[in-house]
Amino acid sequence: MSGSDDLVRPERRDFLTTAGGALALGGAGLASMSFGPTASAAAAASLLTSQYGVGPGLKGPYLDLSTGKGNQLAYARIQGDLDYGKQKYFWFKGYVYAVEPMKKVVNLVGASGFGVIRLAPGPDGSIRRMCREIIVYTDLRTGEVLDEWKNPLNGGETVKVMHVDNDPFNYLIEEWFPAPPKFGGLNQGPPPPRVPFILPWYQHGDMAAMEIHIHLAYPSALQPDKWPRESAGPMVQVSEFFAHNIKVADLQNPKLTTLDYTGTWNRITPWLPWMLMGQRPGQCQYACFMGTTKDLESVLSKPVLDYAHKNYAKYFDAPTEWTAGPSLSSLEHYATRAKPAPVK
Repeated sequence: MSGSDDLVRPERRDFLTTAGGALALGGAGLASMSFGPTASAAAAASLLTSQYGVGPGLKGPYLDLSTGKGNQLAYARIQGDLDYGKQKYFWFKGYVYAVEPMKKVVNLVGASGFGVIRLAPGPDGSIRRMCREIIVYTDLRTGEVLDEWKNPLNGGETVKVMHVDNDPFNYLIEEWFPAPPKFGGLNQGPPPPRVPFILPWYQHGDMAAMEIHIHLAYPSALQPDKWPRESAGPMVQVSEFFAHNIKVADLQNPKLTTLDYTGTWNRITPWLPWMLMGQRPGQCQYACFMGTTKDLESVLSKPVLDYAHKNYAKYFDAPTEWTAGPSLSSLEHYATRAKPAPVK
């Protein structure tokens, strides 16, 4: 199936995990490999082992990371704390760029944020991940949080900035790869095959590296006929790339209920609707460092944290009760919170 087919078929949902390679798990099977959804778990595990190598510290003695159960427990400790009730902070800081055909990339704004996660036991051995998170956009020169912004791509037009606040963004951590988020029913399609949750770990000395890539294409909540200036088009094409670096000794330490990591977060997304770019060719790209912390003041700037305390006070505490309702992205939130801008 070609990439163009992916864009016009919303049922095509690829959950990509890579560590120097490309393995896509989705509704149509393995997009980058030659075998499909009927392939056995043993074949998938064999592929992962032969492609990435296991590393002497990834088979035990505590967790076997060639199994779904081992990866479930490792990923839960990365995301949160298996000492249920305790919460854990993650952070990210970087930039948002404009990428247009045949033009040099343009720096647009800074992007900083954090989230807080609490874990709880779920049904059938699953682990509930309960999260609140924010992203605020900052001035490239001063680092101050933006309320308005002069868009250099639109002749300096002043636009109102809409930051991101997701409350909640919950999902289950299981021994199986999760289905892609439905974003309020917009991202529909047949359920993906039930594939063991085996992540592509690679050992480098005393460190373990692991990446998760997610690729989505689904109908936009901001259709161009209603949102001519906010909508980038009838379909939303989004990719996210998470890279984690963790100490192997920590992974295999059964006394640790949570794991610290450092890494990067990258995102490719349509023009942010508040930028009022319409259907102009191009997209935004986020490039951020990320990690875990016990002290947000040690990793994020004072202007960002002051703004968060003033405007997003509850986002410093993770949810305590599980809700299984729709987890929306900032694009779906925009459709419920804003009104279409007048057409020039």
